[in-house]
Amino acid sequence: MLTPHSTVESTSSPITGLCRDCTTRVDSPKADSKPTRCPGCKSPRLLFHPELFDLGITHIDCDAFFAAIEKRDNPELEDKPVIIGGGQRGVVSTACYIARIRGVKSAMPMFKALKLCPDAIVIKPQMEKYAEAGYQIRDLMKELTPLVQPISIDEAFLDLRGTEKLHGLTPAETILNLVRNIRKTVGITVSVGLSHNKFLAKLSSDLDKPNGFTVIGQSETLERLAPMPVEKIWGVGQAMQKKLSANGIKTIGHLQCLEEAFLLKQYGNVGQHLFRLSRGLDDRIVSPEREAKSISSETTFDKDIADSDSLSKTLWLLSEKVSLRCKKASKG
Repeated sequence: MLTPHSTVESTSSPITGLCRDCTTRVDSPKADSKPTRCPGCKSPRLLFHPELFDLGITHIDCDAFFAAIEKRDNPELEDKPVIIGGGQRGVVSTACYIARIRGVKSAMPMFKALKLCPDAIVIKPQMEKYAEAGYQIRDLMKELTPLVQPISIDEAFLDLRGTEKLHGLTPAETILNLVRNIRKTVGITVSVGLSHNKFLAKLSSDLDKPNGFTVIGQSETLERLAPMPVEKIWGVGQAMQKKLSANGIKTIGHLQCLEEAFLLKQYGNVGQHLFRLSRGLDDRIVSPEREAKSISSETTFDKDIADSDSLSKTLWLLSEKVSLRCKKASKG
């Protein structure tokens, strides 16, 4: 049984890690005196974890995806703040990390984003280009396992358990090769979460962005989760966070101290959800891609338009985009 004080690793035990740049296995006779550079390529980007070779559920999230594609296609943008969006009345689709440092966030109104980052280069979204890159990445994933579950155009779960014999590699090594392949083929970086279930894999991928690789092992689950704010739990939005805070529950560790019956009484069915995820319990499987339930296209006008002819022209263009997407979808 897991306890909040589970020991992650014995400092006197040997441990084997991986180089994130060349995937060389790196041995350390003691966990508390790990090497700082790869013996092969001399990279300092080494990955050590006592359960590194035992875990197989992965979440991959592209780093500032739309902005990364634009920077890939125009190297002059590399060191500049880039915002993907459009018009004073539009919203930010995504922003590169330089713009994020200035406080720009996704879904922020453009006028507010430009106040925070007036020197930003604003680029209107080019969804066809982003979709092409997204499908490229998805194809690379499907070469490794049929158990790929896309969450959006730029993120997906993979279940790599049982693929060791197929690839001759552990899931961790397979994922590192995939990350390198995405960088080489598509030209962008991704962040990776590796764990023993979907909730923890997705949580992990967000802990070290951009270009990160985070592992949460089974033996350390409660200990890693305990200090995190409750909003890190999937499904806990602002409203639920306020309810929990009003009851003195601000961290996942606070939830870990409460009985399931109490949480059910206080919050109904959501209480069971909180009880399980606060303990890192998630039995959802990685489900392969499902067909899209809808296909759409939209735009935002800089100013209000009441003229029916102008609106009809815009509607016609949007209809054409939807038609093209439907045709592409029907071809598979």
